[in-house]
Amino acid sequence: MDSKTITTVLFSLVLSASATAQVSAGDSVLGQNRAQRLSIGGYGEVAYGRNFYSDHVSRYSQPEAHKDDPSHGRFDLPHVVVYMGYNFGKGWSLGTEIEFEHGGNGLAYEKEDEEGGEWEQETEKGGEVELEQFWLQKSFSRAANLRMGHIVVPVGLNNAHHEPLNFFTVYRPEGENTILPSTWHQTGVSFFGRYKAFRYEAQLLAGLNADNFTNTGWIHKGHKSPMEYDVANKYGAAARLDYYALPGLRIGLSGYYGQSIGNSYPRNANGTDAEYKGTVAVGALDFTYNRHNWIVRGQADYGYLGDAEQLKYVYNRVNKKSPFHHSAFVSKNAYAVGIEAGYDLFSQIESMRGQDKRLYVFGRYEAYNPYASETRGTAYDYTAVKRMAVGLNFFPVPEIAIKAEFSNRFLKDIYNNEPAVNIGVTYEGFFL
Repeated sequence: MDSKTITTVLFSLVLSASATAQVSAGDSVLGQNRAQRLSIGGYGEVAYGRNFYSDHVSRYSQPEAHKDDPSHGRFDLPHVVVYMGYNFGKGWSLGTEIEFEHGGNGLAYEKEDEEGGEWEQETEKGGEVELEQFWLQKSFSRAANLRMGHIVVPVGLNNAHHEPLNFFTVYRPEGENTILPSTWHQTGVSFFGRYKAFRYEAQLLAGLNADNFTNTGWIHKGHKSPMEYDVANKYGAAARLDYYALPGLRIGLSGYYGQSIGNSYPRNANGTDAEYKGTVAVGALDFTYNRHNWIVRGQADYGYLGDAEQLKYVYNRVNKKSPFHHSAFVSKNAYAVGIEAGYDLFSQIESMRGQDKRLYVFGRYEAYNPYASETRGTAYDYTAVKRMAVGLNFFPVPEIAIKAEFSNRFLKDIYNNEPAVNIGVTYEGFFL
């Protein structure tokens, strides 16, 4: 097999998917240039927001006291990402993705004169730097590929297609981003491929860590580890099936199953940790339609957590010396549904259409709740959210979008709604 044929096999999944609808986030790091062994690219987001509601910690426990609190604004770098892919030949390739969230983080040593000249390590800023993807791939054919390493878990629309040109809002869709890890990435093994109108993927991963589950985020932080490694006392499995039914239409079904209690360090051999499993099951249905100047996207996610009433008593959650010690109960169930639609106004203006400029006017609606079922009679009513957003996306070139939106979170009557204005600039593309 010559080098040209090998490269064609490596990128056939990306090219064929791109011609029909969205490209899987795991595939996107490979680029689309058949002639180059090395591909370098990425995406980035700059955002400004003004929130016209209180940011006080007790705004939900004492809503009346904070009804008239002043607005607050922020500049943000939600995600700045660098891709690098390399084709070694003979069906072997490498994919990497380094992500700087909210500008990364910074530490420095400072000499504290007011403390007798003592040297101290100071936190300069918040944020995270993460290696979101790092894998080696062996491609046997278009239908059979094996990916080994740190990979994206494609459960839900947001995780499978999280690049910023794949949603209209300035920030990632809020519902899925609240109840599921986002972006969900773990170390494991993935088998995937494409046959006719189907793309399929199955993954074996380390289990989620129940120590990180919360009442307001459900399993959102469950893939993170405070250790230098991912604990794998328990295992999980994820799967995804995409059907490219018609030109411009993709329908996806994805899910996750695994155990979470006891998947922590140190592993406690007694009590709740040994007696209960904390089974996590997630199912998600999503679609994207991109045709006739319309883009419509939608998703529905539902999650189940077994032994939820026991999580409060897991060893690391009650141990005040651990990095976890969450005091709140976690819900047995969580859900998120959302739909957005945008129409390209410039499609009706010949001069704009000829310059490949686009201007989408869009609307989005979503409803979600990370605490959808009461645990031991405990309720957190402020977690039930309905959110609406309207705005514009302007594409001066296909790789860049300027976004603006007005949104409002509608909470239950006893709480204050949460309106906001967000403006963003984002890009996504390859430089090599």
